[in-house]
Amino acid sequence: MNVKHFGFDFEEYSSADQLAEEDRLLLQEARNATQNAYAPYSKFLVGAAALLMNNEIVTGSNQENASFPAGICAERALLASLAQLFPNVAVKTMAVTYNNLKGNSDTPASPCGFCRQVMAEYELRTNTPMRLLLAGSTGSVYVISSTSMLLPLTFQLNAIE
Repeated sequence: MNVKHFGFDFEEYSSADQLAEEDRLLLQEARNATQNAYAPYSKFLVGAAALLMNNEIVTGSNQENASFPAGICAERALLASLAQLFPNVAVKTMAVTYNNLKGNSDTPASPCGFCRQVMAEYELRTNTPMRLLLAGSTGSVYVISSTSMLLPLTFQLNAIE
């Protein structure tokens, strides 16, 4: 038997004001995208913004539906749009933020498992690491060098062939 360990380092900034200008502007785009979220049930508005390698910025937001689980998270809505609008263009950095209308929004929230899988596969698809900025409406910001760090044992079809 072998015992394995997985861990990763990430940067934490006490506020968006400490970020480089490019990251601060991208996070603001994600915060703006929360205004387009449709979350009448959870009241948890999520926005995402991606800076592409071609310097385009695309945003997305969560879209809930009364027929659970028919809704879609902001991260997956964004990546689905990117696949159509800019096929095969890699994401340099993705910012994800939220506004919790039922409580605090000052702690970074990490993407759900579905989104982690889709984000990791998007990296594989474009063969490029995707930096990730995680933040709430206020407070600290996490910067992670690659979305695949969030899901170290990513499901891959070639693993079962």
